[in-house]
Amino acid sequence: MSTLTGKIVDAETGAPVQARVQVLGPAGNRLAPAGAMWKVGPGEPFFYSDGEFSVETPRGRVQVLAERGTEYTPWRRTVECRVSGTLALDIALERWGNLPERGWHPGNTHIHYNETEGDPDRRLRYDSRVENLRMTAVSILKRWDLAYATNRYPPGVLNEFTDTHHYVQCGEESRHNAGAHFQIGYGHIMLLGIRNVVEPVSTGLLVDPFEPDYPPLSYACDDAKRQGGLVIWCHNGNGMECPVASILGKVDAMNLFDPWWQDTEYDIWYRLLNCGVKLPASTGSDWFVCSANRVYAKTRPEFDYESWMQALRDGRTFVTNGPALDIAVDGRGPGETVQARPGGSVTARVEWSSHYAVHRVDVIANGSPVHTRSFPDGSARGSFECNVPVGSDGWMAARIGSNSRDSFAQAIWAHTSPVYVDAGGAAPPERAADAAWFARQIDESLSWASSGAKFYTDRQRDEVVDLFRRGRDLYRRLAR
Repeated sequence: MSTLTGKIVDAETGAPVQARVQVLGPAGNRLAPAGAMWKVGPGEPFFYSDGEFSVETPRGRVQVLAERGTEYTPWRRTVECRVSGTLALDIALERWGNLPERGWHPGNTHIHYNETEGDPDRRLRYDSRVENLRMTAVSILKRWDLAYATNRYPPGVLNEFTDTHHYVQCGEESRHNAGAHFQIGYGHIMLLGIRNVVEPVSTGLLVDPFEPDYPPLSYACDDAKRQGGLVIWCHNGNGMECPVASILGKVDAMNLFDPWWQDTEYDIWYRLLNCGVKLPASTGSDWFVCSANRVYAKTRPEFDYESWMQALRDGRTFVTNGPALDIAVDGRGPGETVQARPGGSVTARVEWSSHYAVHRVDVIANGSPVHTRSFPDGSARGSFECNVPVGSDGWMAARIGSNSRDSFAQAIWAHTSPVYVDAGGAAPPERAADAAWFARQIDESLSWASSGAKFYTDRQRDEVVDLFRRGRDLYRRLAR
């Protein structure tokens, strides 16, 4: 046996950096230091490194791969290990682009560790650094009596994991599921920036079979905001209360594609935007850091947590598992509003850069592609401008599709938050149909709340019914 050692540094600064490392022996077997902590999730196996590692290897050709977040080019080498001795590798990770210089900083707004995690402190230190995240949020949650490892942390900043460049906090996933296989329920929300636990953490069957389907999640939204917190709806808008809470102004952002096993789709989000709900894009990875999903918020080159959270509220964001993506409409970026004249046009400029090849870039207006650039051979970076006719109020954004896959085995994707278009108040043609669709969905929810849900008192039922009716009536007005 021989010994393979590695030192990992940032190529620009020379400073040691944490990374995920894969070492494959001649027979394809995984090699790692004793007691190494492994990445969780699909795709290639990696162990975490503090910046140095040492493994015993058999004689032959050994493949080494090191990755750090999504802004660094993966480092890959195949080396020949002799029968004895030490082979030392100097691994300098280079950035393929420097998003912080442009004020873009990444965060993950949705992380839990389940009851199988035996060392959450160690994993949390690795996750925030290895993934190069400026803002990392784990959250408490309750499902029956399962002892989730991240439930040990109190709400607020976790000082033992936080430093100048990495802010780590604990928030809360407030949620409700009811009915067989959780097909009916109010949904899930993430509460970030809170000081105290918002009670109840879960309602209905997630607590026990006798718990009421009360209170609605809108009450948790109100409580979090009274604490100065931020509310993010989870899972692409799933849950019967999402359209209600959104139209009533209780939601600050939406987590898109936050569990890696969900479809990459934006149907509910697009419909809400068409109804005039200003809802920025966010994302996370849900169970562990099992994907490269992250939300970038634009502030200034020096990271500051409060500014980052405000940028997320304001919609100065894009979501991605790798590529950088930006759009400007007549010079206005995501979260901003551009003034336009009905019957006129605006100019959309889209820019992207990526380590993995991008194969399609779309400009989306009111939920539909209005301009597409395809790259059969792939594109690592580029830009274009296009004119988009304006007939009404609405929104525009950019999104990326790709045939490439990262080391988590996920297809590469990205989407910006909307740039809003003010054309003098004329409703977009999509609004009536989408508002009517939400009104019908809420009618079905009202039927369940009136006769199928479980409450302790008539007052509880009346509160939920009244809340849903207020949301439905707003959609009905939009539909007219």
